[in-house]
Amino acid sequence: MESVIKVDQVTKKFGSDIALSNVSIEFERGKIYGIVGRNGSGKTVLFKTMIGFLKPTGGRVVIDGKEIGKDTDFADNIGIIIETPGFLSAYSGYKNLEYLASIKNLIGEKEIRESMERVGLDPNSKKKVGKYSLGMRQRLGIAQAIMENPDILILDEPMNGLDNEGVEDVREILLNLKAEGKSIILASHNKEDIEALCDEVYEMDHGKLTVSPKPVRQQD
Repeated sequence: MESVIKVDQVTKKFGSDIALSNVSIEFERGKIYGIVGRNGSGKTVLFKTMIGFLKPTGGRVVIDGKEIGKDTDFADNIGIIIETPGFLSAYSGYKNLEYLASIKNLIGEKEIRESMERVGLDPNSKKKVGKYSLGMRQRLGIAQAIMENPDILILDEPMNGLDNEGVEDVREILLNLKAEGKSIILASHNKEDIEALCDEVYEMDHGKLTVSPKPVRQQD
């Protein structure tokens, strides 16, 4: 199977603090990967290093054959949710996505509307994002991550703030995207998310990444 992302002996230090310690992992096309770990374990730092938001102290990240920070500054063709999605609170969800889409100018109204509908938001709603619940903001963040049809999704706690119905909706969306051949990497502390979604599970602790056995499904 083709590797779309290769993390090769990546270390990241902040002063004397080691956030990532010699992390190596490859992500293949058409799979969902889960990374579990407590807050501060290094999950978000790993994601930010992978996409080019942070420069590694040592090692390298290669995405689709391009080394981040050498061949390209930032990873292309990736949809991202890292930490709480930030939006302009005085504008509607649609207007926010329209503004973000104008940066790359790859898509138009049709794709924006479809991405909102796919996550259960009404693109015609005039409701300002400042009035959104946490769950609605999270849905809008997922719409933003998928609207340009990226090959790779990197999602940090994508279920955060969602009710049970919202969690089921997002699980279905991610499984459908996997079926389309997308590579999906998500961080979650929720074991149920990992069990329902992921082909491979890794555990992050004190900046070190290890393979974690998938939870065994309980028989009814």
